[in-house]
Amino acid sequence: MSKSNNFFHNLIKPFKFGSTREGNSEDDIQNIATQEQRTFSYETLVAATNNFHVHNKLGQGGFGPVYKGKLNDGREIAVKKLSRGSNQGKTQFVAEAKLLTRVQHRNVVNLYGYCIHGREKLLVYEYVPLESLDKFLFRSNKKQELDWKRRFDIINGVARGLLYLHEDSHICIIHRDIKAANILLDEKWVPKIADFGLARLFPEDETHVNTRVAGTHGYMAPEYLMHGHLSVKADVYSYGVLVLELISGHRNSSSDSAFNGDNLLNWAYKLYKKGKWLEMVDPTVASSVATTEQVEVCIRVSLLCTQGDPQLRPTMGRVALMLSKKPPSHMEEPTRPGMPGSRYRRALPRSHTPFTTDDENSSASHIDSSNCDTITTATTTTNSTSSATRTASATAQVDSRGKRPMFP
Repeated sequence: MSKSNNFFHNLIKPFKFGSTREGNSEDDIQNIATQEQRTFSYETLVAATNNFHVHNKLGQGGFGPVYKGKLNDGREIAVKKLSRGSNQGKTQFVAEAKLLTRVQHRNVVNLYGYCIHGREKLLVYEYVPLESLDKFLFRSNKKQELDWKRRFDIINGVARGLLYLHEDSHICIIHRDIKAANILLDEKWVPKIADFGLARLFPEDETHVNTRVAGTHGYMAPEYLMHGHLSVKADVYSYGVLVLELISGHRNSSSDSAFNGDNLLNWAYKLYKKGKWLEMVDPTVASSVATTEQVEVCIRVSLLCTQGDPQLRPTMGRVALMLSKKPPSHMEEPTRPGMPGSRYRRALPRSHTPFTTDDENSSASHIDSSNCDTITTATTTTNSTSSATRTASATAQVDSRGKRPMFP
């Protein structure tokens, strides 16, 4: 076996659809990092971050704290440091390290390497200087910096990033948590998809896989939320929600007074059907819209992506085409957005505990029942109905602040 083939085999091996022990996973990561010359010494990262000084701290996530640093070669880096005792973080560390090893795209955050030093586990990324998209989009004092051109460029950039992950990377990757908080912006406002801790590889020749539900309320496709049916169309759905947020400037929350007691998807769909789609546009950027045709295309794309039936949603390739400078002359008419209460609703068995949500902040609530790294391959479309009854169910814990819950 050639060196390159051996590397690819080692990379994919941990993702065969069965469980692996954490120790072996860490060894796999270390082997991959060594072969690709992606290892960093702990001392190097200590020096780069000024011993992980609080002034260098960029934020805190389910994985642990993130610090800014600078290497001796001048590269600025962001270092994710696993919190000790974080079972969830360990799972995300392994997933993110393996998935991003061979991912290289302008619209996907670049992983420079790793460091495993005793009990310390760290991921080293390129530093993306601007804040995450949500810090601009949902803050009244910053959203004016996102004029329509920048928003449209972000819509396009995220679409290209997802197209790469779904169709052009070494193997299909489903992100599972596309939302504004996971889109980073560089100094030129180029969007970069980040946070692959929940991502999954998608096997060839399958219509979907059945897996435990993990993601953020308001962004999860109904077939995934209700049944655990995961496919690339789940990412497409999340992308559609994100596009509507960029257009409207509103967070996908049922508590938003602008929706008159409705939610973002239904509110947008009703305005579209009434021919009042321009009322969706964030007043902050209305004056910067050069052509209303461009806005209409984005609205229709978002509604097509959030349809209840995953078969009706376009692929990301189709989305990229519709957003291109020469969109197709014919675009499908979107159907009603997928919502809990659609045909995907199912009655949970009494022995199972239903998902709980925080009604006051449901869009920010984060479900993560993916503490197990096992993916069970589902049957093809002809058996999808019967396989739905066998979908794994788990009790989901939700943090009203939108953070991923910590599991014991």
